[in-house]
Amino acid sequence: MSLSFAIYSLFIQAASGPNIFTYFAQSNFAGKVVIFILVLCSIVAWTVMLGKYLDLSKLRSQNQRYERLLTKESHLIKLEAERPGKGSGPYYNIVREALEAFHRYGSADYADTHRATLRMGHVENALQRSVAEQIIRYESKMVVLGSIVTGAPFLGLLGTVWGVMDAFGSMAGVGSASLQNLAPGVSGALLTTVAGLVVAIPSVFGYNYLLQQTKIAVVELENFASTASDRIELEAQSCGE
Repeated sequence: MSLSFAIYSLFIQAASGPNIFTYFAQSNFAGKVVIFILVLCSIVAWTVMLGKYLDLSKLRSQNQRYERLLTKESHLIKLEAERPGKGSGPYYNIVREALEAFHRYGSADYADTHRATLRMGHVENALQRSVAEQIIRYESKMVVLGSIVTGAPFLGLLGTVWGVMDAFGSMAGVGSASLQNLAPGVSGALLTTVAGLVVAIPSVFGYNYLLQQTKIAVVELENFASTASDRIELEAQSCGE
């Protein structure tokens, strides 16, 4: 029972002593503004990280479903160009753009090597444009997260330097400066650095993870586009078009 009482006493002392709210109250106006900005950055960063993770998971699921659908199709070029099967997502858009380019060029006799090369060049250009558009979709919002990762520590440092400068400046008109008078202002100033690190540390881990997943998705996208191009060319040749 005495041990429980001792633990309870420690909690009471910790709660009654200096805490984050005390340090915030001791911050100057600039420090409070910086902390408010960092709180907003933290909300934005977590929203972007969770949203981006869910978006990448959704796109991967759509791609996997459509890729399984294409494996069951014996002739890719026989699919309707405007709606090549039931599906959605980046892979679906790539195949649609490729088939539209393939049929837009018109029929080509593969005995005529020049016309066949021009037709497939038209398809490959359409694939490249479609891949570039999908890459932009994959990389969306990453700039916002990267800016928070880079900027949050500097915002915290700015608040700290400003607070320390303000604390020392306020001591200039005092005849006798003491640590007891200086400490509250400095502790309040250091809170902004802590806040900046609290925002930046989770954001940098989330950013690196999402960046790696995005790079993997882009490589898979490019490989799929290359495979689709090869399949269209081989099927067109086998059909004698």
